[in-house]
Amino acid sequence: MTTRIDTRFAELKKQGRSAFVTYVMAGDPDPATSLEIVKALPKAGSDVIELGIPFTDPMADGPSIQAAGLRALKAGMTLKKTLDVVRDFRKDDNATPLVLMGYYNPIYIYGVDKFLADAKSSGVDGLIVVDLPPEEDDELCIPALKAGLNFIRLATPTTDDKRLPAVLTNTSGFVYYVSIAGITGAAAADANVVGEAVARIKRHTGLPICVGFGIRTPEAARAIAEKADGSVVGTALVDALKNSLDAEGRATAKTVNAVAELTAALAQGVRAAKQAAG
Repeated sequence: MTTRIDTRFAELKKQGRSAFVTYVMAGDPDPATSLEIVKALPKAGSDVIELGIPFTDPMADGPSIQAAGLRALKAGMTLKKTLDVVRDFRKDDNATPLVLMGYYNPIYIYGVDKFLADAKSSGVDGLIVVDLPPEEDDELCIPALKAGLNFIRLATPTTDDKRLPAVLTNTSGFVYYVSIAGITGAAAADANVVGEAVARIKRHTGLPICVGFGIRTPEAARAIAEKADGSVVGTALVDALKNSLDAEGRATAKTVNAVAELTAALAQGVRAAKQAAG
């Protein structure tokens, strides 16, 4: 079964270019503005969208994304409303792959079977659930694959060759390589080190490898795009959103554009890598 993610990466491979993957938090700074931002991302050059599920205890996330989750929760965002955002997005866009990224707790509380059915019917293509290791695949990963959703796994600088096959066993869609040991937004990714890591992972899998954590500028996005099948940017976009808010943390007339403009600049960086490589 082919998902939108599989289709998109096959298209990009034909074009000879790397994917630009954007991450935003669902419901940040409020559900309505969040939907407008998600709708603006593909037009600005995003190839794949990761939509964060707000959660109270996001242990892999740095201060920016933690704050985004808290803004979203304060605005009344829930997992059900996150799926509503996807459903509304799909009314106008049936091509852009959309991945939900978050933690297992909200899904567990929602109910795995109900969540997978609702996620699939709303138009979700894949899941990244950062706190479920391969040893827990029966919990969500296997049911998700059976439901027709990609289950995307994280590999990190500390995932050695012994551990990698376990991480990759039921992974589909793409592999998300975390370029730094640490939380989101903490440090800059080194393109040469990333290149070596991507080459190592490619010896174990034919899946596309997207690199995230530590990419903030068009130049950095371009450098990573020359080494990997995709560059993932989250914290920089979340910061652009935050900087557009008013003193009370509410959306302003600038909010959607602030995210869209940075997305466009980063997308140009990623696309420039194609010219550099070919």
